[in-house]
Amino acid sequence: MDIKKTIKDWMLPIAMVTGASIYLLYHVMPDPVHKAGPYLEGIVSVLQPLLIFIMLFLTFCRIEPKDLKPHRWHWWLLLIQGGIFTLLGLVIVLVGRLWPGAGTDAKVLIESAMLCMICPTATAAAVVTRKLGGDVAGITTYIVLINIVAAILVPLIVPMIQPMGAMSFWDAFSLILAKVLPLLILPCFAAWLVRYLMPRIHQKLLQWQDLPFNIWVIALVLAIAVTTKAVVKSEMSWWLLASMSAISLLCCAFQFAAGRHVGAQYKPRRPDVNPDVEQRGRAVRKVTAGQSLGQKNTVFAIWMGYTFMTPETAIVGGLYSIWHNIYNSWQLYKAGR
Repeated sequence: MDIKKTIKDWMLPIAMVTGASIYLLYHVMPDPVHKAGPYLEGIVSVLQPLLIFIMLFLTFCRIEPKDLKPHRWHWWLLLIQGGIFTLLGLVIVLVGRLWPGAGTDAKVLIESAMLCMICPTATAAAVVTRKLGGDVAGITTYIVLINIVAAILVPLIVPMIQPMGAMSFWDAFSLILAKVLPLLILPCFAAWLVRYLMPRIHQKLLQWQDLPFNIWVIALVLAIAVTTKAVVKSEMSWWLLASMSAISLLCCAFQFAAGRHVGAQYKPRRPDVNPDVEQRGRAVRKVTAGQSLGQKNTVFAIWMGYTFMTPETAIVGGLYSIWHNIYNSWQLYKAGR
């Protein structure tokens, strides 16, 4: 029993070590084994979105449609993400005009910070939020909102710092929405169809409380394996890689702290709310807002780096995933205690 509890408490670190070990083991294998690489990448490219779809479907089964509504803290988090992203873009423009000879490393680091800030909330954040006692409907609403904001801001700001060729605003806007919305909308509609048309199946699905989390653990193994590959294959200098790691760590710490701070500020509109109830509500909002701002869809960040930014910045998404999963591991361990 103690072994099972230990494994459960440290499930995320175990998944991270497993993912890194799988790729490193593959990396040192003889060349004939590497011929299977393209097939394995194809399997992962299909398996990852499938796992996310199932995980979100099971999560949406627990959410009442009427609960998906914006809250005041949503707008503050959107302002933080969108405002800092825009400000950093203007910094690159200003530095480029004042110091035309500035090195590309500085630009890569600022672009990396931009990616860490504008990257939408991870779809798996709803699973972690539920484990931590947060508001699943609240974070799901924010996931939709921040994806729309990112789809608007990225095509507006990025052309100022990085030419997008013949791609117009609407091309980039459509490209981003096509990348993220299907994995949000389709599981939602499927869950609501099951809720209203197949209530017996819906009730059975509600009994599988830990299944979304277990699915996310498998997805995390794959994500860390992909991240490890990106780091191993990277041709960047160790200085630049270490600097990007530090940038991603600072952005991760700032966003979790800022989200929790914003979530703790709001009091109920009714003055007659019991103080104990309000204390619990404040704790729920802190967790929900912290995960909304801090836990990122790092696969999307990697794709956005390759597609819109300097290609070297793509690796920052993988580095960020290490930090936010370490923090989530600590939170889940603390909550379990």
